Parts: sequence; C-alpha cells; structure tokens
Amino acid sequence: MPLFILATLLPATLLICGSVFGGLWVVAAVLAITVFAWGIDRFAHTAPNPREEFPSGDGLAVLLAVLHLPLLLLAVWTIGGTMHSILERLGLLVGYGLFFGQIGHPNAHELIHRGNRWLRRLGKLVYSSLLIGHHVSAHPLVHHIHVGTDKDPSSARKGQGFWRFAGHCWRGGFRAGLAAENKRRRGQNPLRHPYLHYLAIAALTIGTAASFGVNMLFALLAICFYAQLQMMLSDYVQHYGLRRKIDERGKAEPVSAEHSWNTPHRYSSAMMLNAPRHSDHHLNPGRAYPGLRLTEDMPRLPYSLPVMAMIALYPALWRRIMDPRLAAWLDR
Repeated sequence: MPLFILATLLPATLLICGSVFGGLWVVAAVLAITVFAWGIDRFAHTAPNPREEFPSGDGLAVLLAVLHLPLLLLAVWTIGGTMHSILERLGLLVGYGLFFGQIGHPNAHELIHRGNRWLRRLGKLVYSSLLIGHHVSAHPLVHHIHVGTDKDPSSARKGQGFWRFAGHCWRGGFRAGLAAENKRRRGQNPLRHPYLHYLAIAALTIGTAASFGVNMLFALLAICFYAQLQMMLSDYVQHYGLRRKIDERGKAEPVSAEHSWNTPHRYSSAMMLNAPRHSDHHLNPGRAYPGLRLTEDMPRLPYSLPVMAMIALYPALWRRIMDPRLAAWLDR
C-alpha cells in the first residue's frame, strides 16, 4: 500500500502547491504524473503479484474521492482566475486534467465496483462532477458484458484511430448505458433513475462554476474535457483490436484474460490503482485493486499505459506500433 499512497497523493500535493504558489510547483506537478512516472517505470522492476489478497484499500479510495471536489474547486478557481500567469494556468490545466483522468478516474472506477452503496455513490459523485456520470451505468452494464464486441462502444476495432473512436465511445456509452438502465428499471419510480442523478449533479457543477463567471465555466469545461479524454484513451488502449469470437447463434465467447491489454510497470500501475492489470479486473470485477494479478497468458503493451495513451493520440504511429503486435498475439 505505501507505493499506492505515494504515487496517488504526491501529484495531488504538488497540484495544490502549484495552485497556491505557482511557478516551479506547477512544473513539478506535471512532471510527477509524466516524466517522473515514466522514469521510475523504466528503471524499477516489474511489480510482483500479491502473495495473498491485500486489505481492500478502501481508506485510500475514500480519501481520494473525498479530496476530489475540493481539488476540482481549486482547479477551476486557479485556472479560471487571474492570480497566475497564462502559462501557469495552462500547466495547471494539464496537471489537473491528467490527475482527474489518470488517478481520479481509476479510483472512481474502483468505487463503482464495490458492494457498499456509499462507496458506489462516492464514485458516482466523482464521475458526475466531471460531466461523465453515465459511465457509472455504461461501464458495468454495457462494457463488462459486451467487451470485445460491436455492442460495446468502449472496445476499439483494429485499424480504428482514437479520434474516430472517441466520439463514438462517448455517445455510444451514454445511449447504451441509458438503454440498459431503462430496461433494468422498467416499472420503477422514474424519479430514482440514475441518469437523472448524473444530470442533476452535472447541472449543479456547471451552475456553480458559471455563477462565478464565464472564465470559471470555461475552466471547468476544459478540465472535464481533458479528464474525459484520458478516460477514453484508457478504454481505447486497453481493448484495441481484441475481439471475442461470436458463434452461429450470435453469442459471444466468455470473457477471458486474452481480451484486455495489460502493462506490468510498477509505478504507473500504482498511480492508476492497478488499472493496467486490466485482464484480471474483467475476470474478477469485484477484486480490490491491491489484489489484481498479472499472468503470462495476458497480452501486454510495449510501454506503460500513460505512454501508450500518448502514442494513441497519433493514429499512424499507434498503428505502426500496435497492429504488428496485435497480429503476433492473435497468431501465436
């Protein structure tokens, strides 16, 4: 657990210092999530599998979720305000966008898979305040069921570039999640529909930012866009080209370890609460992040998840790296 705590709270601490003091603190915050994480991954040994299930990790997950709203408020206030230079505010936008997308998102994802409804509500609050609350429904009700098939908007086909994927992922996730919730909640009180909660929290978030001026509203929208971009990059990278076989009845084969890409890197995995151990998560959705495992039958990416996400922004480069690797994996 110490590495999980360090890797997640160090960027948060530096971002707070950057918001308050500006200058080199902003640079340090961005470097902590990017260059520093890459450097540690490059020279550290692969993280071992746990010998036994760790404690659930609820304490850190709850702490990160409780910190989310104050951090979002601080981010909007400093990026939309005038106390720092334009360059400092751009740096903070990058830093907070990466933090919410690469640390806040895996943490909220962890929470919405927990059995405790209060933990799930914390995850819902995080996603909804980032204006992507529908992920709380679409992820377990659509992605986990239809991953690796055309029915899952979050599973990219071979040859599909990220920028074509992103719009389909967002719109398709919203619609598929809504359809799944409508089917599940048929005959129940419509006022308790989760999508009403997501939209209400999003409206409250937007209204609060707008009440402090147009600059604050634009700051919120920019932060949410950047964070959502990181979320969609994560889905794109972790499932690119890996498809489940469909039988003559149109039924997909069971999800296996072969249907998600993984990375073994120690530091970035801790920073992202073991989200890069993605195959085990799909096989055991209820398993807490400290206990996720990585085995030899799981396909692996050539670089860490944050590095692969950056490469995915350039579709030609992505295909040059990943299409041969995908073909080799499928032909093994």
